[in-house]
Amino acid sequence: MTDGQDGTDRRQGGRDARGSSTMIVAPHAQAGEAGHAVLEAGGNAIEALVAAGAALSVVYPHFCGLGGDAVWMLSDAKGQVTTLLGIGQSAQDISGIKELPPRGAASMLTSACLVESWGRLLALSREEWGGRRSLAQLLEPAVQLAEDGFTVSPSQRFWWDFRAAERAGWRGFEPVFSGQGVQRQPALARTLRRIAEHGPREFYEGALAADIAAGLAAAGSPLTARDLAATEARFEAPVQLAYRDLTLCAPPPPTQGLTTLGIMGVLGRLAPGTMASDSADFYHHLVEAVKQAFLDRGAIADPDFLVPGALEDLLDPMRLSAKAGAIDPVHALAWPHAHRHGDTAFLAAVDAQGRVACVLQSIYFDWGSGIVVGDTGILWQNRGAAFSLDPASPNRLEPGKRPFYTLNPGLALKNGRPHLLYGTQGADGQPQTLALLLSLLIDHHLDPAAALSRPRFLLGRTFSDGRDTLKLERNAGAAVFGSLAARGHVVSDLEPLSPLGGQAGIIRIHDDGRIEGAHDPRSDGGAIAS
Repeated sequence: MTDGQDGTDRRQGGRDARGSSTMIVAPHAQAGEAGHAVLEAGGNAIEALVAAGAALSVVYPHFCGLGGDAVWMLSDAKGQVTTLLGIGQSAQDISGIKELPPRGAASMLTSACLVESWGRLLALSREEWGGRRSLAQLLEPAVQLAEDGFTVSPSQRFWWDFRAAERAGWRGFEPVFSGQGVQRQPALARTLRRIAEHGPREFYEGALAADIAAGLAAAGSPLTARDLAATEARFEAPVQLAYRDLTLCAPPPPTQGLTTLGIMGVLGRLAPGTMASDSADFYHHLVEAVKQAFLDRGAIADPDFLVPGALEDLLDPMRLSAKAGAIDPVHALAWPHAHRHGDTAFLAAVDAQGRVACVLQSIYFDWGSGIVVGDTGILWQNRGAAFSLDPASPNRLEPGKRPFYTLNPGLALKNGRPHLLYGTQGADGQPQTLALLLSLLIDHHLDPAAALSRPRFLLGRTFSDGRDTLKLERNAGAAVFGSLAARGHVVSDLEPLSPLGGQAGIIRIHDDGRIEGAHDPRSDGGAIAS
C-alpha cells in the first residue's frame, strides 16, 4: 500500500479497502487482482468485471462458470442505471420431462448465458464507455489460471467435502475438480482460448457450440444446438424503490429483485433505525418483513409468459403499508414455506470516471448439475431445477422459458448518482442478507466491513438443514436467541461466519468521492482500491 501526500490510500487491498479513484470487490483474491489490473491500466468497470468474472469462473468452479448465467447492474457516473439479464432459456423439446431432480441431465434444462452477457456488455463498453480492451485480453488471466493451476480455496474445499457422498456419481466430475492442493483445468483453458479467438458467439453458434451440443446430448440433456443459438442476454430497465434518501435499484423479473425491494419497502415502514442493530427487536422485524415479501414471491416468473402487468402492484405503497401493519412486534408468523437452493458469486467495480458495475454469476446449486460437458471442461448449471411442474404455477416449465431467478445484485443512487453496490451468494438467503446489510448501512450507518461481519440469519429449510427454522449465527448471543424464541420463532444456530450465511460484497461511494468497500469474511476475497 502506498499513500498520497494528502494521506489518502492510493492502493489498498485486503478484506476491506478505501480509495479515491477505483475499487473492485470479489470473493476470491486472484479474481479481484485480474479486475484490478484492468482498472489500473485505465480500463472501465465493465472490462474489469469481465476479466474478474472470467477468472472467478476458473478459481470458484463450485459457484460459477461458463456453463452458468449472470445478472448485471451498471450505471454511468450520472446515475443512468441499466440491467443485463444473462439468463438462459429452457430447451424447446421438454416433452419427456416428468420430474425435476436437483442434479444430473434432467436438471440441465436451460442454456448458459454468461458468455453471451460478456459480448453484450463489451459492445456497450466500446460504444458508450470508451472501452478499448478486447475479450481476448480480458480472458487471458483466466486462461493462465486454468493452464498453470491455482491453489484450491477454503470455500471450494468446504463444498467439495460437503458433497462427498454425492459427487462420485456425477458424470466426468471427479477427474476435473479437486478439494485440495493445486487444481489445473486444461480443457477449460482450451475452451476459453476458443472464445477469446472467435468471440462470445463461438459458444453458441461456432465449432465450440457444436462440441457443447454433442456433450450435452451425450450426457442426456434435452438442450440442442438450436437452443444454444437462441440464447440471448437482455438489457432491461431496473425496478426501483425509494428508501430514506436513496433509490434502491434491482433487476426485474424473472429475478427476485422485486422480493428484495418488497422487504425493504415493508422494513422502511417499521423504523428499524430506532432499534438497536444487535437486538432481538431488530432481527424479529427483519425476519417478519422477509416473510411478508416472500408471500408474494410465488407470483414472480418470466414476464414473457405472464399476463402483462401481472406484477405491477407488488411494490404498491398501500400494499407495502398493509404488510408492515400485519407484523406483530411480539409474535412470529408461522413459516412452513419451501426453500430454494442456489449458490452464486458477487463482484463489483468502480472505475476512475465514476462508472459502476456489479454482477452475480451462478451455476445454481454448488457444483451445478455435477456434469462436465464432453471434453470442454464446462460444468453445466442445474437451473432447470428452479422450474415447477405444477400446471398452475406461474413458474411452470415451458419451452423457451426463463426460470424464476434468485440472482439479484443491487445498486443504490443518492442524489441521482451511484452510492452503493451490493450483492450476495445464497438463493433464498440473498434478499434476506441484502435486507440486513442495507439496514445496517443505511439505518445504522455501519461501514461495509462492519456490516458484513454482523451475525446473519436464514429463514426456512436449506440444503443442509431440512427443519423449518430460523437459523441465526451463534454470535448473535444467547439473549437474542432467547427473545426470538419467546416470540415464537423456532431458532437453530449456525457457527459464526458460517459458509451457509452467504458471501456478500459492498462498495459505497461517498458524496466527496471517497470509496470504501469490502467482501465477506465468509469468502476468500476482499477489496482492492486505488
